[in-house]
Formats: sequence, C-alpha cells, structure tokens
Amino acid sequence: MSLDPKTLDWLLDTDPALRWQVQRDLLQAPPEVWQETRSRVATEGFGAELLSHQDDDGQWLGGAYFPAGYFDSPEAEEPGQPWVATTWSLKDLREWGLDASVLAGTAEELDRHSRWEYDDLPYWGGEVDVCINAFTLATGAWLGADVSRLVAWFPEHRLADGGWNCQAEEGDSTRSSFHSTLNAVRGMLAYERITGDTSLREARHAGEEYLLSRRLLYRASTGERVGEFVDQFLYPDRYRYSALAALDHFRDASDLEGTPPDHRLADAIELVRAARQSDGTWLQAGRLPGRTWFDVDVDEGERSPWLTLIGTRVLDWWDAAP
Repeated sequence: MSLDPKTLDWLLDTDPALRWQVQRDLLQAPPEVWQETRSRVATEGFGAELLSHQDDDGQWLGGAYFPAGYFDSPEAEEPGQPWVATTWSLKDLREWGLDASVLAGTAEELDRHSRWEYDDLPYWGGEVDVCINAFTLATGAWLGADVSRLVAWFPEHRLADGGWNCQAEEGDSTRSSFHSTLNAVRGMLAYERITGDTSLREARHAGEEYLLSRRLLYRASTGERVGEFVDQFLYPDRYRYSALAALDHFRDASDLEGTPPDHRLADAIELVRAARQSDGTWLQAGRLPGRTWFDVDVDEGERSPWLTLIGTRVLDWWDAAP
C-alpha cells in the first residue's frame, strides 16, 4: 500500500460504504473486520439515507430510470439528468456493498410495478440501451431477479468490433463506444461474480479486448487520445468512462479470474500515476450535472476519498504484479 498514515487515517474517517473497501483493499484486513463495517451500510450514512427514500412499491420516485413525471417537468430542460430514480439508487446501494437481504422483496415489487420509460417494457427484461441493461443485469443478479433475457441480450447485441454502443440500437452507429463497452463489461463481471455463471465470459472478454487493443486511451483509426474524458477522474462516475474507471474494472476482473495485469494497460496506469498528488491523493475532476439525493464526495478540485481509494488499489495491484 502506497499511502502514508495520515492519508490512511483520512480515508478511514469516512462513510461505511467507502471505509469497508479501504479496510479490505488497502489494509487487507481480516474478513470479519471489513464485513462488520460493510454491514453498517444498511444502518448508517449514505446507505441508510438512500434506503429511507425507497417507495412502498419498491421504486425510488416512482420511476425506473427517471422520476415519474420527469419529462413533463421543468427539470427536463435542465442540464444533465436526475440520478435519483430506481436504477441509479439500486446501482449505488449495490456498489456501496449493501447486503441484498436488506432489500428482500424489492425484486418482486419491481417486477410488479416498475416499467421502463422506453416502450413501457418490464423492468427485469431491460430495454434497448446497453448501459441501462448492464446496470439492470448486475442489480438483478444481486437481488435474485430473473435476468435471463438480459443474459441473452449482451452477446446478441455485441458489435463487429467487439464492444457495444448505446446509439447502435437507434441505427446511429456501428462502432463501439468506450463508455458503453466499459459499462457492459462491468455489468457482466458483476453478474458473474454474484452468480458464478460464466456464460457471459466470452462476450465480456471480447469487450475487454476492444478496450485493451486501444490501450484504454486511443482511437483505433488515428491513434489519438479518444477524448478529454479519459483523464477526468470523478466520483460518482455514473456511466462515464475514464482510464481510472476502466483500470478498476480490469483489476476486479483480474481478481476474479486469477490473471495478471495485461501489459497494454501500462499507458493508462502512468496516466493515473501522474494524477496522484504528493500526499497520495487524487483530486475530484467535477460532478455530472443533475439532481442527487445528497452529496457522496467532494467538490471539484478537492481531495477525493473515493478516487484515492480507487487510484491506490489500482496502482497497488499493478505494482504488485511480476
């Protein structure tokens, strides 16, 4: 671990949703230690606050991806989008480590009451957007829902270059997207980790190869940097690609499969290393616009505990490899 004691104490003085990951990933604490902290997500801090906003029908604000009535409200004209409806709330709770048993019955409630804003489709069947379907696949596996239609969906909708693109279903693109492909492989990895089902591994590996062949940073056509977003590290990143988010996925996949880091990650690693401050922290690049229930990280330009956790565990993983 490459953190000084003062910075480590700063990381440990945080919400249970972050603190248990510091204990597990940076301190290698015994399971009984970090699992006890993780159990507090349901009763303290961010997790408890978000749980308090769940509706009786299992949803948040009466909508699947957007709050009920969003498109007829003035909010629809504002920048960004709201991050407060059902899909985003469940994604946060899952990624913060909430035990699925706390949400017992939610999968069934959503099956009965929640429909996608797109074509009024049933919740656990997903819709046409690959990012939405990736979030739903992972969350459904976590809550024990029937996501068999989504398991079939990802291989069927993979593009010829190996990845996915949210715009492909509308006929607007035949090339994969960094953002969409990362969300797809993250969702499939979460599904495999939760269920043990490896049936999506081949499709996931194809998407990962799409990113690796571009060294996580570059266009295949010109070799130029794909966009400014690759080195704009922010938390929460919601759906947004960055080199740091991609590296954290490859770290997670390496842990699950017992494989070493791929050498093609080296350029992205050095990008992340260069962004580390002298005290071992990373700075928040900004916030995606849109309504939230509450703040879970710092303002732009400030030291981010979440990014420091992620950046440190990524570099520790890389530096520990032969």
